[in-house]
Amino acid sequence: MPYTTILIDLDHTIFDSDTSETTAFQQTLLAAGIEDFARYAPAYREINLGLWAAVERHELTPQQVRILRFEQLVATQQLAADPIRMAEDYVLALGANGELYDGAREVLEALSRQALLALVTNGLSEVQRARIERLGIGDYFDAIAISAEIGAAKPGTKIFDIVFADLGKPARASAIMVGDNLSADIQGGANYGIASCWYNPHGRVAGPAVRPSHEIATLHELLALVSA
Repeated sequence: MPYTTILIDLDHTIFDSDTSETTAFQQTLLAAGIEDFARYAPAYREINLGLWAAVERHELTPQQVRILRFEQLVATQQLAADPIRMAEDYVLALGANGELYDGAREVLEALSRQALLALVTNGLSEVQRARIERLGIGDYFDAIAISAEIGAAKPGTKIFDIVFADLGKPARASAIMVGDNLSADIQGGANYGIASCWYNPHGRVAGPAVRPSHEIATLHELLALVSA
């Protein structure tokens, strides 16, 4: 049976978050008078990933991550900068930079014609809403769930409860969660009792802990999952 309800992640799945984050980090440090941004990028990346992992474990909220990542960066790297100002600059730059992956728009158009389509993303509201508006993709989705807006994050089940309610409570057997993140997207689908599809363009190995129902290397492969 083809899937008729598609829940899809934003960052690193249909949107080039790496380019967005790199550009935003450069602009943020330059605004703070720091030109050697490459020196601090690895430390920032480690801090940011660790904090978002804490969000997945329900230990932090996205709003806490917003400032904490720069407070920790300034403290650990001994930067002469205002972390609150950096957090504000970074959020604005994240929303203003980055594009959809090649072919993503065509896939969204096709999926939206064939199935219920929801965007389910862990992130800050002002960042994700700015991206959605700038890219003009909001109309493709029957529901949009952003963790910071609703107070729930993947892989928890509450965010899925809200999405399914917004979609009119479709059968779980008809639904699939699509994303690049094994702990948030794939485990989130498993926690909610729906199928999952791992977007894995780089050929990573999943390991035994989390097993996706499907695995794809290109977004166009999604279309086969909704075609009768």
